[in-house]
Amino acid sequence: MVEKEEAGGGGGISEEEAAQYDRQIRLWGLEAQKRLRASRVLIVGMKGLGAEIAKNLILAGVKGLTMLDHEQVSPEDPGAQFLIQTGSVGRNRAEASLERAQNLNPMVDVKVDTEDVEKKPESFFTKFDAVCLTCCSRDVIIKVDQICHRNSIKFFTGDVFGYHGYTFANLGEHEFVEEKTKVAKVSQGVEDGPEAKRAKLDSSETTMVKKKVLFCPVKEALEVDWSGEKAKAALKRTAPDYFLLQVLLKFRTDKGRDPTSESYKEDAELLLQIRNDVFDSLGISPDLLPDDFVRLASEQTDICFGCLSLWRPESQRGLLCHICQLLKPPPAGALTSIPREVKTCRFGFSCGLKFKAPCGLVMLGLSVLC
Repeated sequence: MVEKEEAGGGGGISEEEAAQYDRQIRLWGLEAQKRLRASRVLIVGMKGLGAEIAKNLILAGVKGLTMLDHEQVSPEDPGAQFLIQTGSVGRNRAEASLERAQNLNPMVDVKVDTEDVEKKPESFFTKFDAVCLTCCSRDVIIKVDQICHRNSIKFFTGDVFGYHGYTFANLGEHEFVEEKTKVAKVSQGVEDGPEAKRAKLDSSETTMVKKKVLFCPVKEALEVDWSGEKAKAALKRTAPDYFLLQVLLKFRTDKGRDPTSESYKEDAELLLQIRNDVFDSLGISPDLLPDDFVRLASEQTDICFGCLSLWRPESQRGLLCHICQLLKPPPAGALTSIPREVKTCRFGFSCGLKFKAPCGLVMLGLSVLC
């Protein structure tokens, strides 16, 4: 049973909020909903992934959400970004997303900011409890992560590049509780004997164990020294997507945009050159990332808004997590399922991720790099 209080009364929630969030309160509890209700979140980059994150947070009931984007709506954006209405080409992307975002949940204070995130001072970020970056260059990601780390702000970043995607979390020092179940050993009783002597095979004891993890900065995750013996041994178990991310972030930093199908030939040549340069600087062989990665690196409007990964802070430890690339591009308009590739990291965490796309059910593999 949920205790309902008037808004502003002892930190409780109002009758209206209790009705609005009834199902999720039953799922994760009143205290978790109160924490959501008190949180202010910044989302940078309102393309497909940013819109999906904004939608989920607004429906969850955060206190306030700011959508920051200085770019204008392109002709392709409405096909991948469901908050933007048709006919919005040329408008600021965040402003074009505001009306539909507000309509999702009037209880959430949704705002827009049209200034470039690179021009924002450190004091700007301290107004938020969590910051999530999309569509940002490597330098901006590292800079904002450092600001958030200094000010104890939860930091997330992620992106989708065609059929490739990643997400990263830096929660600083994160405490959580893990449920441990221990099966009690009970001797087999007599079937027709007294009730107390019968077998209780389902007897178990559940305890809550407190744990603490220290998340690493994104700069540390991206600048691994692969020359050491320990790192070389880990290289065999590291998915190529980690190095693909390095290539794609450098492409974005150098060109100021992501690869596109319109300039496929030019972008493919540059991606291969960047791959060779990046791998040379890391001291590893370019063979770890086959040439055909360039075919799946440009934005795909059919699925980019659906590429959200699962998040388990106790498993990921703030290290890079990614969605593995699909093995083959889907036949246009005729796809119902896609083969998946699931890799297991040295922590042993891997799983399948499913989401709906206009072209059908898409299956991706999720794994964690260490």
